[in-house]
Amino acid sequence: MKKLITFEGIEGSGKSTQIKLVAEYLSRRNVCLIVTAEPSGTGIGRKIGSILFNREHNNMCAETEMFLFCAARSQHVREIIMPAIKQNKVVLCDRFSDATYAYQGAGRGLDNKFIKLINDYSSMLLKPDLTLLFDLPVEIGLQRANKRNDNLKESSSIDRFEKENMDFHRRIREGYLNILKNDPDRFRLIDANRDVETIQKDVRTYINNFINLQD
Repeated sequence: MKKLITFEGIEGSGKSTQIKLVAEYLSRRNVCLIVTAEPSGTGIGRKIGSILFNREHNNMCAETEMFLFCAARSQHVREIIMPAIKQNKVVLCDRFSDATYAYQGAGRGLDNKFIKLINDYSSMLLKPDLTLLFDLPVEIGLQRANKRNDNLKESSSIDRFEKENMDFHRRIREGYLNILKNDPDRFRLIDANRDVETIQKDVRTYINNFINLQD
């Protein structure tokens, strides 16, 4: 059975909602799984994330940002993902290495060969078996993210990536689509500009087909 399924997309694409819903569905179907996320999938990763997403760290250079994400990935793969795979669990992961290529590569302008060198070592060469890419116009995604942020009790909880300019987020979206073009067999492109229930039907269909689960 295929093991590592990742959920990717720009800010406000709804991937976190979809991973939660499909995990509940698969659990009801007695699929042995874990749900995790980057960079917050481990205790160490959560501490790294508090540095990465802090709005006050606007002077963080792209290289530091990339190294921090890969450091969190190193811990995540070794502590959480690989043990789960060895236990024959399906791993549903909210972001993985594609996010580094999209955000720090396309978004920040770092060289993909440089990212690949660091990421391959950090991830133990682990690559997703299936990636669901939730795509929608940047303007709509950021509107959703801002609406979500309006409900936060602490304004400091708004991460610095969501405060970046529109061009940055457009580069990320284009980066994701380029990754898909270069690896089409691994990806399933999902129109995220629809209602939650309709999107969830597509998510369930793709995952059911991939793990050979009859609906």
